[in-house]
Amino acid sequence: LLSSKDAKKVYTNCTAAVLRAKDCVMKTATTVQENAEDILAEAQQINEKRAQEEAMQVQEDDVQEDGASEQEENE
Repeated sequence: LLSSKDAKKVYTNCTAAVLRAKDCVMKTATTVQENAEDILAEAQQINEKRAQEEAMQVQEDDVQEDGASEQEENE
């Protein structure tokens, strides 16, 4: 039964279908991975920009505090 020509044909067609499905799944997985990498890169850029802005704000606050302290000392 398993070695008949008809059975081999069925097995071959089933195997071909599985290979096509595998290719489709792999393409989808690759696309998802690429999109995830893009999202990660953009998120990292957002966080870096936010950190720079916070650092600049801290520096501005320090300058303002130093200016206020000097003004109080002069009075």
